[in-house]
Formats: sequence, structure tokens, C-alpha cells
Amino acid sequence: MALDILIVDDEEDIRELVAGVLSDEGYETRTAATADEALKAYDERRPSLILLDVWLRGSSMDGLELLKVIKGRDSNMPVIVFSGHGNIDTAVAAISQGAVDFIEKPFEAEKLLHLVARGTETERLRAENASLRAIVGQAEELTGSSVAINNVRATLKKVAVTGSRLLITGPAGVGKEVAARLLHSWSPRSGAPFISVSAARLAPDRFEEELFGVEENGQLVHAGMLERAHGGTLFLDEVADMPYTTQGKILRVLTDQSFTRVGGSRPVRVDVRFVSATARDLHAEIAASRFREDLFYRLNVVPIAIPPLAERREDIPLLAEHYAARFAAEHRIAPPHFSDDAVATLQACEWPGNVRQLRNIVERTIILAPSDMVQMIEADMLPAEVSNNYATASNGVNALMGAPLREAREAFEREYLQVQIRRFSGNISKTASFVGMERSALHRKLKLLGISVRKGADDNGDDLN
Repeated sequence: MALDILIVDDEEDIRELVAGVLSDEGYETRTAATADEALKAYDERRPSLILLDVWLRGSSMDGLELLKVIKGRDSNMPVIVFSGHGNIDTAVAAISQGAVDFIEKPFEAEKLLHLVARGTETERLRAENASLRAIVGQAEELTGSSVAINNVRATLKKVAVTGSRLLITGPAGVGKEVAARLLHSWSPRSGAPFISVSAARLAPDRFEEELFGVEENGQLVHAGMLERAHGGTLFLDEVADMPYTTQGKILRVLTDQSFTRVGGSRPVRVDVRFVSATARDLHAEIAASRFREDLFYRLNVVPIAIPPLAERREDIPLLAEHYAARFAAEHRIAPPHFSDDAVATLQACEWPGNVRQLRNIVERTIILAPSDMVQMIEADMLPAEVSNNYATASNGVNALMGAPLREAREAFEREYLQVQIRRFSGNISKTASFVGMERSALHRKLKLLGISVRKGADDNGDDLN
């Protein structure tokens, strides 16, 4: 989406010329002839960059005085100063007061575009660095090759080119924000900001200030997340935790893309795509009168459910290798690999913390591994919380030492097959292939041992109960 450029010059011809040049390059432009008009436009919506004339004849302030006021309000606001009577002293004064550059009139269009691109790049990089700091430790993509995760990626890619709103659901740690960032990167808004706000992490009494911003005496004091997301994507994480009173105000934003800052009275217009996420059942929240039903239907245009890791265990080997390689790259060591037993152990784990827990386990295992064994992660190097499935099986074997052979063999087979079925998410064909049995023979064995698999778990949809 287009970056918002505010052009401030007392000459109408110059304003129209500059606006035309920038519009042709895809920028969104607004113009002002005086300092008062410029401050009014700034207060209406924070721009991405300001082009400011030095003289501003007939204005209450000249350009340098206005520059000082703007920088006093927002030191990060990029401003390029231009003048038809430029000299070294003027340029030095402008730069010393915080301007990112200075250009003399008349100027070449190519030079102006170069300076604007450079000025907005500084702003974009600052926002990008903040974004990167916010996602340190997260996956950059939805790693995996399971049908479930492939379907999620396909839906994201299809919806990305539209402006539709998304509601991403799934338990904590599955990668809901990762999915939202991936959607943004594939969308036409990828060059504009991605702003993430977690309703669960903000105090209710400060939520609206952070979301809508603050205004005093008609002047912008603090630009909120909605305003900073103009042209881009706003990600509302844990939307079920949003204060009920704020939900009505969000509904207005979704309806007409405008809002009122805290302490303000005039509407601020923005162009923002909403992506929301929750780990809670919003239907239950609606029934309990904690979430607005009308807001739910506004947010839930395209629903995407990311399944827990336990339901896509075939992704675990790829995820483990992915996190091991990334951790190794960060610490400049050779990436370790996982033995077959280690992979089987990881796949048999229940993973209540989902992908986030797996990432932490991989990192912890590599850190604690002996330096001479870090190239290959064995099952016995994994933490106890992961290997409990096999530990239980081992304890069961010890308990059967006094049992007759047939009874012990049946008990071992039952435990072994239960672990393997769990490892392959109930897929009977994959389990049969791994254990070296015909699919029909495995069905008979499971029935004989009294092992039930949930309805629909089999790859052909057989009822195995």
C-alpha cells in the first residue's frame, strides 16, 4: 500500500507538481500551504514523511520553526526541507534541527524521488527492526509438509491478495502470529507496516490509548497502533481478551475505517487490514456475554484453524531440523541431526505447548549436549518431559519380568503399538508401514489387543472403535 507523504509549500504550483510526481510513483499525497494547515494535517493522521518548504510566506511560522515543532512532537518523523533560496547555512540549520535531508528548488524529479525513497526507507527500516525484535525466536514460516499445514499455507496465499479479514484460531504455541506475518508478506501491503497488539498483554485501562492513540487540545500526542498500521496490517492477538467496551469501538473501525483518539473528538481515517487470533472458543465467549457477536462476524470473514502439533506429528522431524539449523546458525556451529530413535521419541510426545515447546526443547537439548556429541542428537539426550512415553514403556517391561511370556508379549505389543499409533497421529497405513505389517493385519492385531483408535483417525476413515 502507498506511503503517506505530506507536502508543505506556500506555492500552489510547487505543491501540485510535487504531488503529481509522487503520485505517479505510487505514493499517497496530502498538501498544506501554511504551518497551521500542516499541523492540522499531521494531527488528522501521522504521515510517513513530510516535504517542507523553508520560507512559507504568509504563514504563522517559517519552515524551520515548523520543523522544530514537528520534531518536538515526534523525533522520529522524517522531514525533507527544500528551498528556492537555499544556502549552506539554511541546510546546516535544517539538518541540525532533525531534517533527514535538504534539496534546492528547482529540483529534478529523479533526485526528489531518490531523497523521498531514502527518507521513507529510514522510517521503514526502523519499523522493520522493531518488528524483528518482536519476533525473535519465532519461525519465519509455517514449517511442515503435512496436509493440515499445507492447507493453511494454501489458504493464506489465496486470501493474501484480497483485503479480506481473517480470524486465526488454534491453541497457544501453534504459530498464529507466524501465519499472520506470512499473510502480510504475501499481500500487496507487504511494504507497509505490520503492527501486532496482544489484548492479553495490555492493561484494560491502557488498551485504548495504545490502540487509538492520544490527543490533547486537538493535537496529536501519541499515535496509536491503528494509526501506525495505516496502509498495512493490524494483528489483534488474543482478541477474546479485548475489553468489552473497546469491542464496540473496534466495530466502528471495521465499518468505516475511522476512529477517535483518546481525548479527541474528530475522526481519524485509516486504511488497515485486520487479522485477529484467539486460542479461546469465541462462541462460548459470546454465550457468556464476554464477546460481541456482531464483532465476531465482522472479524470472521475467512476462518483459519491451525491444528495442534499432536495432530500433525509428521511435521515434527522437519520442525526439529529447522530449529536445530537456525539455532546452530545463530551460534555459528555445525547443525546437529536427530537419530531415528530421537525423532520417534519427539513424535510420540503429546506437545501441550505445541511448536513453541518443540522449539524450546530443541534449543535446550543442543545447549546441554556434550560438545563431542552435538552432531547427532540421540533419544537419551532429550529432556525427561519428552522421553516420558518411552520411560513408561521401559518401566512396564521391568514390571512384566515375572509374567508368563505370552502375557508379557501381549503387554509389550499393546504398549508398542499405542506409542506408534500416537506417533503417526492415528494414521493406520503409516503405522503399518513403519512396523512392517500389512494394514489389514494391523487392524486385526489392534482388535485382538483391545486397542481402539478414534473414529476418523484412520486414513481411509474406517471406524476402528
